[in-house]
Amino acid sequence: MAHNNNFGHFALKLIGLLLLVQRVHGVEFQVGGSKGLWGVPNAHSFNQWAESQRFQIGDSLVFNYQGGQDSVLLVNQDDYNNCHTESPIKHFSDGHTVIKFEKSGPHYFISGIKDNCLKNEKLVAIVLADRTKQYSSPPPAPDAGEGSSKPPEASVEMNPTPSPISEEPPANGATSSTSPIVTFLGLIGVFATSMALVL
Repeated sequence: MAHNNNFGHFALKLIGLLLLVQRVHGVEFQVGGSKGLWGVPNAHSFNQWAESQRFQIGDSLVFNYQGGQDSVLLVNQDDYNNCHTESPIKHFSDGHTVIKFEKSGPHYFISGIKDNCLKNEKLVAIVLADRTKQYSSPPPAPDAGEGSSKPPEASVEMNPTPSPISEEPPANGATSSTSPIVTFLGLIGVFATSMALVL
């Protein structure tokens, strides 16, 4: 019986590791949904689509468009608001652009064609804060005995935007970037765990 118990612990650890690996890879979101193309929107804006998503660090946006006829620019907020295409942070024109989020906060994208941007071919993606990171505590207040008559400054506590509480399946064109091998190994782990519990 001890052998089966050890196997069960191993299987549970394997499942936990596989779930961790899956989250590290993030989720790929096709801009505009599963059939969306980066271009001048017909009815719904890209921002309406983006507002229905929950982007997290490690997730990616996939822009599909006619390479050579359009492009994607990563810009600052002012350039986004005014459709300034002259000095982007990054410029992409390959027709299939994948941008991975590495930090939280707003990310601004516009078309490289100013007229298209003015027709609402632009997108703001808000990436939620990573709740798994530990934030450092504020520095200690200075001692009052060091000759300073100034009272210590109040510290400000960071309260990042929370991540979703439950892991829901991606919606509106989002796909998991988990490889079939990882999925297969996960299924083996589930099967092995269930067999260990039965035996």
